[in-house]
Amino acid sequence: MVIYNCSGISDIWMSFMKLSKNEEDPQRELNGSKPVTRSESFVKRWRRTAVTRCLKGETISTPRRRHSRSEDKYESDVQMLGDSCDKLPILHILALNALDLSAPASDILVKEKGPCEARRRIWIQLSGHPGSLTPAGPGTLWKRLHDCNESEMYEKLMKDSAVGIVPKFYRKLEFKGELFVEIRDLLYDFCDPYVLDIKMGTRTFLESEVSNNVARKDLYLKMKALDPSAPTPEEEKELAVTKLRYMTFREELSSTCEFGFRVEAMKLRGQPVSDLKKVRTKNELTQTFDRFFNGNPKIRRKMLERILDIRRQFENSSFFKSHEVVGSSILMIHDECKVGAWIIDFGKTRKLPDGVGVTHRNPWKPGNHEEGYLFGLDNLIDVVRSACPKK
Repeated sequence: MVIYNCSGISDIWMSFMKLSKNEEDPQRELNGSKPVTRSESFVKRWRRTAVTRCLKGETISTPRRRHSRSEDKYESDVQMLGDSCDKLPILHILALNALDLSAPASDILVKEKGPCEARRRIWIQLSGHPGSLTPAGPGTLWKRLHDCNESEMYEKLMKDSAVGIVPKFYRKLEFKGELFVEIRDLLYDFCDPYVLDIKMGTRTFLESEVSNNVARKDLYLKMKALDPSAPTPEEEKELAVTKLRYMTFREELSSTCEFGFRVEAMKLRGQPVSDLKKVRTKNELTQTFDRFFNGNPKIRRKMLERILDIRRQFENSSFFKSHEVVGSSILMIHDECKVGAWIIDFGKTRKLPDGVGVTHRNPWKPGNHEEGYLFGLDNLIDVVRSACPKK
């Protein structure tokens, strides 16, 4: 788990955006003087100064407007950085400077607001590989791409009837030789939210990932480490298992195989919850959702309505009718006032071969491309209903 203390990033970002638009000083224009424009070169110098001060642990603030005729006077404002502003570590202005991300993944970043009036932000990465997401600006994230497939899926979804149940996609971009997508930050409008990441489907691996039938000793050792009694007598004799066998075994450890979904990660008020790896029975799932809803029947009803709407839009979508959706999640969010849920993570979504159709509910067999997404969604709805108190 990686925790970034990023208080103030929204304010700094907004300041930078204002500077970067070459805004003219309206007061100068009212006084009859020629408006002074903040040039791109000044913005770059201000940004370098801000970064340097952050690295030194000093304070920074935005340059003040001056009614002078030259950019030199604006530059003198940079020397005043530090007045009435909290100290900001370098990670606070990550979105303003070069990104240094480490690994592509389908990650969930949970933004936890501190004092809302100060618009502070604390980012906690709950699951996945660290460094795949970073704040890009107010209300958006950059997500690192492993390949172009996910951006292509987002582009298709923006033209589909199900556009309302996925994060808004803005663009694909390249930065320092790496590819990213800029998407909506789903947590931006929530204050100190409860967050639940639900991994959907009866399988979370692509068929191409398990096509090699060669038995491997390393996978056998991993299986033994998780459950010494799991290998069959034949596997014990060979001291090896295939990747398909290992991946299926891993799915069986959670509720994935039986219910078509599993609780991947959860954050309540305060700290992320870590005791979720062996949540697999319906009673355990119901108790987990009880914790997530914090005993609030109104929030539970609103979330149930949203999940029912997601299922309806999924079933009517031409996109989802023509694609297998593997390794995707439903991200559920509430702050005891507002409720939201969206389908996220499309890195393993693939277009179905010509002539092949799926129900998203039938059991998977190699070659039929079924992934059990709707089967899992049906069971998810049933569990949410069970978590709601009966009146």
